[in-house]
Amino acid sequence: MAYDYVFQKIGSFGRYQKLIYLFQTLPVVFTAIQTYLSVFILYVPDHRCAKPNINETKLHMEGVNAINSSMLYSKCARYFNNLTMESLHQLFDPRTESYNQHYDYNNKLMHTKYISFETSADGNSTMHSAECKRWEYDTTEFEKTFVTENNLVCSKKLYRTHAIVFFMAGFTVGSLFIGIFSDRLGRKVAFIGSIVLYVGSNVSLSFAQEFWEFSALRLVSGVSVGGLITTCYVMDLELVGPDMRMLAGIVYMLFWGIGAILLTGMAYLIRDWRKLNLALALPTILFLFYTICVPESTRWLVVRGKREKAEKILRRIARRNNRLFQEPILSEEDGVDRAPQVSFITLWSHPRLLCNTVVFFFNWFVVALVFLGLSWNVNNLAGDVFLNFFLTSIAEIVGFLLCIPLLDRVGRKPVYVVSLFTGGFALLLTMVPVLVGSQDIQWVMSLLSLVGKVGSSAAFATIFLYSAELFPTVIRNTGLGIANFCARTGGMIAPYIPDVSQIVSGDFGRVLPMCIFGGLAIFAGFLSLLLPETNKQDLPETLEDAERIWLKGRRERGKDITVPPPSNSNTQHGDLIQNLNGETQQSVELEMLQPLNGET
Repeated sequence: MAYDYVFQKIGSFGRYQKLIYLFQTLPVVFTAIQTYLSVFILYVPDHRCAKPNINETKLHMEGVNAINSSMLYSKCARYFNNLTMESLHQLFDPRTESYNQHYDYNNKLMHTKYISFETSADGNSTMHSAECKRWEYDTTEFEKTFVTENNLVCSKKLYRTHAIVFFMAGFTVGSLFIGIFSDRLGRKVAFIGSIVLYVGSNVSLSFAQEFWEFSALRLVSGVSVGGLITTCYVMDLELVGPDMRMLAGIVYMLFWGIGAILLTGMAYLIRDWRKLNLALALPTILFLFYTICVPESTRWLVVRGKREKAEKILRRIARRNNRLFQEPILSEEDGVDRAPQVSFITLWSHPRLLCNTVVFFFNWFVVALVFLGLSWNVNNLAGDVFLNFFLTSIAEIVGFLLCIPLLDRVGRKPVYVVSLFTGGFALLLTMVPVLVGSQDIQWVMSLLSLVGKVGSSAAFATIFLYSAELFPTVIRNTGLGIANFCARTGGMIAPYIPDVSQIVSGDFGRVLPMCIFGGLAIFAGFLSLLLPETNKQDLPETLEDAERIWLKGRRERGKDITVPPPSNSNTQHGDLIQNLNGETQQSVELEMLQPLNGET
């Protein structure tokens, strides 16, 4: 009989399982923290070239009619091509009243150059410029960030984005390879190994000095986060019975949202990036004690033939759940069946399925890009960065929770498509208050951005179940693996989209990232109209079963198409989440997806 039968004996989600579930899911809070930490430790405050001091100005009086000055002081030469020399002198000469009025962080002149004036005896002035060598930063919001310590502004402004991409690259590597190690060496080994990497890299990060040192540690941190997200989710689903796995997956997502909210509060209280990172990394040392309090996955032990260890752990769970047995919990028949696999290339002979697959891959790319990109774009929103990020985190949770009552009642496709359209059009509408509105209604842009975040979060929560139900068993592992790669590609590109506002100046540049996110979401929504509905459908086992679902949907829309009979399968819709037998249980991550291999 199937392995899931053991949960009828020990309990589906008893008291002891809830305790272990809590232990296993707590690290997800800190994976969210590290994923979004770049918003704060790489924050770019308002800045300007350092104001000249007395040694730099070196004013020399040579008679009443001659003033020779050699001065280096700040302001950008980018916007003053049309100004007269007299106007420039008023703006950039520290001796003038106009200079003091304009020397602030908020004027639109980019502070990238030193300007010097040389005044001859006849009163003519010559202006010279040089690249800025040091900067002053507004410390209203942060005392120190890695950007301000290393002057990652002006010609180095893309270094900030590169650092984020280093983290996302590590995220991809960790989720893929640590997932493989998890299948081969054990869930617990991969889990503890990821925690060790997490603690080592993030504690060390607080002492990083150079950019490449910082980026290397962020890459290792990304590896640990990718490994933890994958392993924690798999261990959670393998811990509980089939009827509780949907709930376990949703609560797992909520832990991610809690992590984002916790990060906001800590960043608000601690304004030094080193202290902030250290305060968030040190508590994870306690997770090393999981070596003695978190058991290995009994499902993995059974698959690997380690039945005695699995029996011992199952008896402990049953005893803590007040269920006692004299006979063995595992019988000789308990195990995990494996579904046959076919080559993914076979899809070329099924053009309808190939079309659906390409649409899903593109949607995974877009959903991940928009979901993560909106969180990294909070610096472009009007208002306080802490409040903006807090509200964005709340919007994530709202998006996840909205899916709970709607997915079964309304269906996968309507929820997914409406989520994309709602979020996409809201993001496009952000241009209205910015381009044609007054400063008094700039809050509307933030509100529309939050609506976009709710839509992208709901779409992200939906696409996992939707695509898992559409891919047939024989190619589900491969299909979701490629979908995972597409999602992570979107995650690595996402940090560059908000930087468009630094290339395109003015209000249009400020809303352009939102328009890009919105346009992609709407385009993905239109493509999704080609997909069939999978709600209340048998979970497809073969390519023919998947094609039958598409044909059935066409017939229900009034098309005169003959639907072939189903293959011999009694697997019902939703069994991918509720059953780990018959095929590999796929693992959903909060921002991306990492499937297990066929050994699970």
